[in-house]
Amino acid sequence: MTTTLRRWIRALETDEREIIEVRRYLHRHPELSFEEHCTAAYIAERLRDYGLEVRTNVGGNGVLGFLQGGKPGRTLAFRADFDALPIQDEKEVPYKSTVPGVMHACGHDAHTAALLGVAGVLSRHRDELGGKIVFLFQHAEEKPPGGAKAMIEDGCLDGVDAVYGLHVSSEIPYGRVGLREGPAMAAVDAFTITIVGKGGHGARPHNSVDALVVGSQLVGSLQQIVSRRVNPLQPAVVTVGVFHAGTAFNVIAGKAKLEGTVRTFDRQVRRQIEDEIRLLVRGVCESAHADFEIDYLNGYPPLVNPSSEAGRVRALVGELFGSEAWIDLPQVMGAEDFAYYLEAKPGAYLHVGARNDEELTHYPHHHPKFDIDERALLAAGKVFLSLAAAEHSS
Repeated sequence: MTTTLRRWIRALETDEREIIEVRRYLHRHPELSFEEHCTAAYIAERLRDYGLEVRTNVGGNGVLGFLQGGKPGRTLAFRADFDALPIQDEKEVPYKSTVPGVMHACGHDAHTAALLGVAGVLSRHRDELGGKIVFLFQHAEEKPPGGAKAMIEDGCLDGVDAVYGLHVSSEIPYGRVGLREGPAMAAVDAFTITIVGKGGHGARPHNSVDALVVGSQLVGSLQQIVSRRVNPLQPAVVTVGVFHAGTAFNVIAGKAKLEGTVRTFDRQVRRQIEDEIRLLVRGVCESAHADFEIDYLNGYPPLVNPSSEAGRVRALVGELFGSEAWIDLPQVMGAEDFAYYLEAKPGAYLHVGARNDEELTHYPHHHPKFDIDERALLAAGKVFLSLAAAEHSS
């Protein structure tokens, strides 16, 4: 570890209480995807306080901070997301969400606080910094089409040589850091199927077209796409998460609505499943004399960590925390729109452990009681600082 990096880490540790307070402020004041106006303004104000050049409304509510170092080097982008989820916070903690039905249940508040902490440290040590850092604060990671694509189209990666992001994880113990080399996270698509039948009296089904029955057939039939149509050596998931139909026990439903998601890694399989869903819906509905509509959204692509960057990051983490801290993570069917950045530029996406022995940190992401070991804020910040220091030392 270089002398410069040690100095930066000491500065980050000195700021730990402030970084935690930023995270808790954000946790108390969450905003949903595409509605993060106050959060974006808060981020921009802090970046300006650090003396950074700031650009707002990037691809929507995105915020960029630019820091030019005093030494030559490449331009790196560090990304943090800052949107929350439509979940009621059930934790009994002083920093519990004050917004009914909205909470940071996935750690985006932690990502933002950690990266703001890094921006604060590097702004005070800019003469030691090699190259330029773009602090990329992204809105709307949780809701397709997401914020990453729009921010890229609005120039957030212009002039950037490499881009890095990370995610705190309640599935990984504090002190461990890792990633998956190659295809790491799945592509995510979403579909909405509306079935239009003919409502009627529950005692006279022959005079009706029961949209609920048609929808029920579809829920079961959709599961056969993966089990019987897709090569079993190719990972794929089709999940129906929403089924709305009917208004009373003795009324045949005239309309039903299904919503679901598709997760894949292979492009051909991704196209195949969409085609199979459309074919299946048409066949089932026509056989039942029902009409239908399909709204199919191709969301985030698979997230792929290039092998060259994975090896580089593994070495840096080993220097920071020791080789035993590294984890080679498995593929997961979860999705992340950081995939768009890695399609455009070299880089890597890491996972930082945020679980300890306390039950509060054991809840999964998107759970109403989700929380983290806040020491993960410094661990995440140290990873970013290490990447910046490595650029200088190279």
